[in-house]
Amino acid sequence: MLAFRDAITAFKRAPLLSALSVTTIAFSLFAFGLFGLVWLNIRGALQKVEERVEIRAFIAEGTDIGQVALAANDISKYPEVQQADIVSKEQALERARRELGEFKDVFEAGFLPASIDVHLRPGFRDPLSVKKVASRMQEYDFVDDVRYGEEWIAQLYKLRNIAGVTGGILGLAFAVVAVIIIGATIRMAVMARSREISIMRLVGATDSFIRRPFLIEGFAKGVAGGMLALLLAWTSMFVIEKYLRVETIFFDRRLALSGVLFGAMIGLAGSAVSVGRHLRKI
Repeated sequence: MLAFRDAITAFKRAPLLSALSVTTIAFSLFAFGLFGLVWLNIRGALQKVEERVEIRAFIAEGTDIGQVALAANDISKYPEVQQADIVSKEQALERARRELGEFKDVFEAGFLPASIDVHLRPGFRDPLSVKKVASRMQEYDFVDDVRYGEEWIAQLYKLRNIAGVTGGILGLAFAVVAVIIIGATIRMAVMARSREISIMRLVGATDSFIRRPFLIEGFAKGVAGGMLALLLAWTSMFVIEKYLRVETIFFDRRLALSGVLFGAMIGLAGSAVSVGRHLRKI
């Protein structure tokens, strides 16, 4: 209880320095959070594109519909497959006219063959998995051709890998910079109270007694900075959505809480390291 009172007293005694510490933590985490939001939205956009990955097996003319239905049912049971739909000639014609409206007069009844359209499960949309399913579908006698945009899928998967690796490296760099800046700020706050620490040591206070208020103070500053950073990030995304008319993805509750806890842990660790170094010098 005494440690909490000392931490509050320290806040009141040096409000400007405390505000500087909280602001520094907030803006450091804000920069890291903005990068996280950009990466999160890029990943979301790529996932939406991946959802359009499908395999289309064109059915030979005159094939019995019962045979096609049995094959579609069999294909739907593949571990990689989420759904297998039979598309008749009429449905294929209607879809073509709908998706390619400017060329709708070009398409004629019977021009497009029936097909089995296969949608894959998440995690099985990479080039190797898609090719594997397509090869199995090609084995049916009544399948004339199988199309799935091999080059497009390969480029999409390559782009996703590049985004993942780049995001990981830059994210780590942002995190390290944030930790360094926050650590330096907290160390300055501790150094500003070095005389107080020396006096406490002289009157017989133990190291744990001296550390406790600083740890609580660092933790509180980290929480405050994390919450402020979260507010700044939300405001930024709100402004982008409102004025640029861009739909964005924000952190879910788990990620938002993790960000605040990350700030708290940095504040706690920074205070522990800074006070520990100072105590060793006394």
